[in-house]
Amino acid sequence: MKKILFTILCYTISVAVVAQQEDVGKLHENAKAFMRQGDYANASLILSRAMELDPKNLSIAKDLSFDYYLQNLNKKALTTIQPFLESNSADDEAYQIGGTIYRALGQAKDAEKMYKKAIKEFPQSGGLYNDYGEMLAEKNAPEAIKQWEKGIEMDPSFAGNYYNACKYYNYTKEKVWCLIYGEIFVNIESFTARTAEVKDILLNGYKRFFANTDLLTDTKDKKPFEIAFLTCMNQQNSIVIRGLNPETLTMIRTRFILDWNKTYADKFPFRLFQLQEQLLQEGLFSAYNEWIFGASQNLAAFQNWTGTHDTEYASFSNFQKIHMFKIPLGQYYR
Repeated sequence: MKKILFTILCYTISVAVVAQQEDVGKLHENAKAFMRQGDYANASLILSRAMELDPKNLSIAKDLSFDYYLQNLNKKALTTIQPFLESNSADDEAYQIGGTIYRALGQAKDAEKMYKKAIKEFPQSGGLYNDYGEMLAEKNAPEAIKQWEKGIEMDPSFAGNYYNACKYYNYTKEKVWCLIYGEIFVNIESFTARTAEVKDILLNGYKRFFANTDLLTDTKDKKPFEIAFLTCMNQQNSIVIRGLNPETLTMIRTRFILDWNKTYADKFPFRLFQLQEQLLQEGLFSAYNEWIFGASQNLAAFQNWTGTHDTEYASFSNFQKIHMFKIPLGQYYR
């Protein structure tokens, strides 16, 4: 009889636990629907109920904390996520949310301490390096670029570090890395406002890059990969006298890839240049260069080009949809 009662009790408890889990799951999904609609007040209302039912649920805590942040309720946001940050039960996303909230509260020292701790726990999280670098950049700290570079090295398919590094190098003499990081960025994050911004940087960057008639006049302190890049680009300098536009950049970059593959591809395998070679082989390289440089050079001319090359541009667009661009680990040459 005791065994039967014990079995019934266990069954009742398990049913209750499953029911509670289902309730929490439904609440969480409903709240996320409100967040997607921009109704953050209703989302936090529901997420608070879900947290009462499952106070150790990190996923709910992250959403609730971020939802409070979106409502500028930063103290409540911090109170929600802080127990997870301090109990070492946080994941890298939770640390990113925590850092964002600390920064919004003006608690830069707490944010920096947390970022350092988080990076030790999650050394391959590109988002943490990106956010820490942005916080340092807000203070005009020169160490910001070191964080973005480390993020590129450790998590090479995370877009944010390329974006910030590209913009940083755009204001320095490091034009090679501005061009390379910018092009990687637009291939990873292809359809946002930041994409359009970086495309403008790329077009103007190439114009400044080729302002020097000899790209090899100053190779002091440059890495072997950079020298290889400059050597191949320098061989295309004669084309520059025609002016730089999507058509001449297509010619320059086509010849660059052919020269690179002859001399350096085996020594420096690099996914970006492999993508360019693939697009050349499939007859899509012109469309690719129009996509990068066309609208920035002349929007009306770009629209005219896509209209008169609709089949080619549609093929390129389809290529983008089915080929997700990622940089593998180990292809870091900075």
